[in-house]
Amino acid sequence: DVQLVESGGGSVQAGGSLTLSCVATGIYRLYCWGWFRQPPGKQREFVGVVERSGRPTYGDSVKGRFTISKNSANNTLDLQILNLNTDDTAMYYCAATLRGPYCSSVEGRYTFWGQGTQVTVS
Repeated sequence: DVQLVESGGGSVQAGGSLTLSCVATGIYRLYCWGWFRQPPGKQREFVGVVERSGRPTYGDSVKGRFTISKNSANNTLDLQILNLNTDDTAMYYCAATLRGPYCSSVEGRYTFWGQGTQVTVS
């Protein structure tokens, strides 16, 4: 079975940093692999994605503080968040698809999803 499992969430003070991880099992050579987040009471929004080539793309709201990195050897995808603020409080989801030829910011384009990991900033 294909599984995406996130970890690394928790409660953090504003100004701190956090690294979330997503492990993919049962599937390899994902074309697009990225992160979305859903703040309380709001719609899910695009955070960023890494193409198979390794090239990252980020949502406008997170540019500069968020870094996505892929470890192909371990089949993991990390999301590093610096200088956290309360607006970063959200459930963070890992998402992926085998389909190309481009990586979208639209959640409907992603086939596989994790259960999410909660990040709370106070």
